[in-house]
Amino acid sequence: MTTAYRAPEPALTTGEDPREFAQVLHKVYDAAMTGARLPARPRSVIEQSWARALDAGVDPDIGGPADPIAAADLAARRGASGLTELLDDLAHGLDVVLRDSPNILVVADAEGHVLWRAGTSAVRRRADGLGFVEGASWAENAVGTNAIGTALTSGRAVQVFSAEHFVRTHHAWTCTGAPIRDPRTGRTLGVVDVSGPASSIHPATVALVDSVARLAEARLQGAHRDQLDMLRSVAAPILARTGRPALAVDEFGWVAAVDRVEPRRRIALPPDVSPARIVVAGLGLCDVEPLPGGWLVRPAGETVHAGTVVTIGDVVTVTSGDGAWTHSPSPRHRDLLTLLARHRTGMTAAELSTALFNDPTRTVTVRAEMSRLRKVFGGLLATGPYRFADEVSVAA
Repeated sequence: MTTAYRAPEPALTTGEDPREFAQVLHKVYDAAMTGARLPARPRSVIEQSWARALDAGVDPDIGGPADPIAAADLAARRGASGLTELLDDLAHGLDVVLRDSPNILVVADAEGHVLWRAGTSAVRRRADGLGFVEGASWAENAVGTNAIGTALTSGRAVQVFSAEHFVRTHHAWTCTGAPIRDPRTGRTLGVVDVSGPASSIHPATVALVDSVARLAEARLQGAHRDQLDMLRSVAAPILARTGRPALAVDEFGWVAAVDRVEPRRRIALPPDVSPARIVVAGLGLCDVEPLPGGWLVRPAGETVHAGTVVTIGDVVTVTSGDGAWTHSPSPRHRDLLTLLARHRTGMTAAELSTALFNDPTRTVTVRAEMSRLRKVFGGLLATGPYRFADEVSVAA
């Protein structure tokens, strides 16, 4: 899934006086909020955003909820965002507009919650006064027009200046945000934003922020290629032994290797694929079996394959169909797998937390570790509660 790229649009053009433009914007804003005749029209991206904010019931004098999400939820969102590995690149790419400046760097998730901030203590204190804090929602339906929420909604890099913001208390600021998309899925992961006093606006900032976001996407694309290369190296000997047409694909359906199947870039997998016999578009009925970091997909024939067997020891061995692979887990991951092997009906996060730490409240840690395990073992592990899939035989 891809989204057509739209070039970013600065809030004002090079050479335009920000103070004069801000005065015009205030008149336009006041007229729009009171229903009076507009002395000029706002930019279309701003006009459309104002309309959405009004429809959402955002109060231009108060804004949205002031309370940020809890610390545990913030930590979980950070871990699940897919953005952690990009933080250094984003900060380095935008250092030129952050160093010795009143600007703050913000990274938000796909729902508009602020996950990380970076900037001087002075600018962070000013941001605190606006509720621009870690854990706060800056989605349009919470605080109206702003670079984070409007970039998420419009799907493009956005610069919002002064009274283009929907909430009056934000008019002293300018902000520039660009969405970051996962090249594997096309899904938006979040937004990188640079904000500061309205006087710090520069027309080139939106192009810079947008280019840094695109470079971050390129890094994700490179990491994905490396993952496919690793999957290909694991799958090659298995494909050679199967004696049947087969493909090795990652969890998103991107093809790493094929044998006696027409080459293709990607296949459509069900959202919750598991070891089973499923229908794959263009291939028909297929047997799906787990590989480290992906799946072995084989068009169904007359051969009946034995069930998958997981043997847990210092090394975990997975045997399925005509092939086998191994994984060296961390001690904690081995403990988790052993617990699930002993409790085939499954365990909740709280139960696993109690068994591992003698503390039922460390569920965030358990969920994060189980998420990492499921990236390796795929559909061998099920959720709700956590358990080995019914089709899997386990020896511990």
